Amino acid sequence: MKTKYFLSCFLLIQILLLQIIPFYPEQIEDWYSNGFYPILSLFSRTILGRIPFSVGDFLYFILILFILKWIWNKRKTWKSEWKDTILSILSFVSVFYFLFHVLWALNYYREPLFEKMEIQKDYSDADLLAFTKKIITKTNAIHYQITKNDSLKVVFPYSQEQVFEMSLNGYKNLSAEYPYFSYSKLSTKKSLFSLPLTYMGFGGYLNPFTNEAQVNYLGPMYSFPMTTNHEMAHQMGFASESECNFIGFLASIKNEDLYIQYSGYSMALRYCLGNWQARDEAIFKQLLKTVNTGILKNYKESEDFWKQYDTVIDKGFHAFYDQFLKINQQKDGLESYNKYVNLMVNYYKGNGF
Repeated sequence: MKTKYFLSCFLLIQILLLQIIPFYPEQIEDWYSNGFYPILSLFSRTILGRIPFSVGDFLYFILILFILKWIWNKRKTWKSEWKDTILSILSFVSVFYFLFHVLWALNYYREPLFEKMEIQKDYSDADLLAFTKKIITKTNAIHYQITKNDSLKVVFPYSQEQVFEMSLNGYKNLSAEYPYFSYSKLSTKKSLFSLPLTYMGFGGYLNPFTNEAQVNYLGPMYSFPMTTNHEMAHQMGFASESECNFIGFLASIKNEDLYIQYSGYSMALRYCLGNWQARDEAIFKQLLKTVNTGILKNYKESEDFWKQYDTVIDKGFHAFYDQFLKINQQKDGLESYNKYVNLMVNYYKGNGF
């Protein structure tokens, strides 16, 4: 009972500390994100990376069974033993909360990437239009190099396991320019929960307890490399969704393989077009006319896939995850996925593809 009291109090202390930590991003960047975490992350990937299945997913499955068993055992006594029940729940949450932050989530409080890379935050419609036209030209060119026909969609010739291995090349090239994007000891897995993830509307996730990058293997292959690179960015300690989209994009287009480059460019273009659709329908329609038909067929492939699983479940989980992101230093919630357009537009003001 004393342990339960202590852990319950410890949960309150953790919550209070996390109200203070956001005021010290430089210390988190130095001591945790560039200090303790890289050592822990490399150790986790080295130990678990060679195991062919997702250890994290398996542990989650065991945890779910344990919780269900606990609920079943408590079904008759939870009212009479309400105090012990509450303390047990708070103790479990306290340990879970502590491990979540120490093993990965303190990265939510590190310095923003736009400061680290000295990228501006704001851009004009003219900047976005110039960038969108530039990325349309580049995506069209890559698409044509692959298909030799602007009306054919891209069909990937690689297995998902091959994509995992090939993704290392992009990060190797990217880290030559930015050493803090260095990645070694691959630990990317096809999620055992891919079907539930699909119903929830997610292409992948990082397991913060095992540091395995979990990728949904059921979705369209053309977006698979970009999703993989996004989750690998999370593994390196970047928590922001917009930053991981941006890093994943850079790692994809720096890859020597055209198909992986196409994944990065086509996904980035899709975000830009979506941005224009929300801003100015007329400009969106004009831009759409300049995109190769084959690229639009890949987009339709993705749209059709996700539409099959469009239920109240994914809306509920998106609402939950939106709040989760807002609690964890991403005030834009799910909109933060789109914020990486800011990073791309401003980064490429002074850099070519």
